[in-house]
Amino acid sequence: MPAAIIAQSAAAQSAAAQSEASADLDQIDREVAAFTGAAIGTSGGARAPVDRRMRLARCAAALQLSPYGIRQDSVSVQCPGSWRIFVPLSRGTEPSGGADLVGRGDRVSIVLQGRGFSVTQSGEAMEAGGEGDWIRIKPPGASEPIRAKVVSPGRVTIPAG
Repeated sequence: MPAAIIAQSAAAQSAAAQSEASADLDQIDREVAAFTGAAIGTSGGARAPVDRRMRLARCAAALQLSPYGIRQDSVSVQCPGSWRIFVPLSRGTEPSGGADLVGRGDRVSIVLQGRGFSVTQSGEAMEAGGEGDWIRIKPPGASEPIRAKVVSPGRVTIPAG
């Protein structure tokens, strides 16, 4: 077999092995969209798709997603024990998108959403926020506030990862 064909075959096998060992970046984009409840490029969603030049190891465990940053303007995507990336979120022209939909001290409905389920509980807003803002909420009986995303007047959501 000529050397060029052997080298080409080895390169093709190497590329196939590398793609099998690499994380599915499209899957990361889908999980971020499900976590934020917004499509890429829309307010509250990822600013852009994950950079396709990245080569992340395939994750054997479920990815862990959580809000990140002081203003909760990124999503932390972590493969436990392996890697962690931060996906910046699109906020439109201003973080709150306009007027506050939830005021400090307001009673709110807290919706925990996951794949195929939704649980609703009441709580108290610890700060004001507009659509797409991540604010602190205190559920009844909780010792510490949690962070939730404002989706409509008096309604916040916590995407389940």
